[in-house]
Amino acid sequence: MSATATVPAARRGSPHVSGDVRVTFPRLVRSEWIKLWTVRSTWWVLPITVLAMAGIAWMVAYFGTQEATDGAEVVLGASTAAVVVSGLQLAQLAICVLAVLTITGEYTTGMIRSTLTAAPTRTPALLAKALVVVVVAWVTGLVATLASWAVTYPVLGEQLRVDLDDAVNQRILVGAPLYLAAIALLAYGIGALLRHSAGALATVLGLLLVVESVFALVPWTFFQKVSPYLPMSAGSQLVQNGGPDATLSPWEGFGVLVAWGVVALAAALVLAKRRDA
Repeated sequence: MSATATVPAARRGSPHVSGDVRVTFPRLVRSEWIKLWTVRSTWWVLPITVLAMAGIAWMVAYFGTQEATDGAEVVLGASTAAVVVSGLQLAQLAICVLAVLTITGEYTTGMIRSTLTAAPTRTPALLAKALVVVVVAWVTGLVATLASWAVTYPVLGEQLRVDLDDAVNQRILVGAPLYLAAIALLAYGIGALLRHSAGALATVLGLLLVVESVFALVPWTFFQKVSPYLPMSAGSQLVQNGGPDATLSPWEGFGVLVAWGVVALAAALVLAKRRDA
């Protein structure tokens, strides 16, 4: 007769067992928040984003006011808020790097297995990580926009300073952080889809910088009609002065950019359930 050791189940309220060990979405978000700030890349990418955006804005404002003719000053004064966010396209590159590495880094190190073990349905964990990335990108964009406004304020002078009561200026300044958040969502979605840092970064940067430039330059009707609906072309309408010839309104363009990110993330979520970690 063999003896079998029996371990009694831990009773609720035992001092050695947590009363509630359920994995909830808020706890996943908190976990992803902690993980994001324990990665070195976060601590150098975010300051670079702010410095790049503010630095470009200062240079555009300084050289624009120093070398502009009287006619050019009128144009500059009509688009002062656009000058403040003129470093946005450089800042978005740093945000793309952060968003991609946030997800692909876990696949590279194998930490994703622990994450998905805690949340076996996978979708909540990936959504929690996406939420953290988007919020951090938005806050970084907000800080960068404020910094850009601060460094350009004394340079532009009384005549060219941003009129904060103007609806177009308000939309541009509010739109800059939203644009970076939407770009982060797109980059994260592509990173989750490809799961490889180099491939994901090449895809994101190629889409934003190469594909859009090619589509804008090729004089064929197909490319001219599709070009306004590409991510950066559409989303950048939110931070531009706009015009009667624009295919999309500022908020329509932003909606198209968000749609790109949602589609990329949705595809990644579907494939995450079908592929091994």
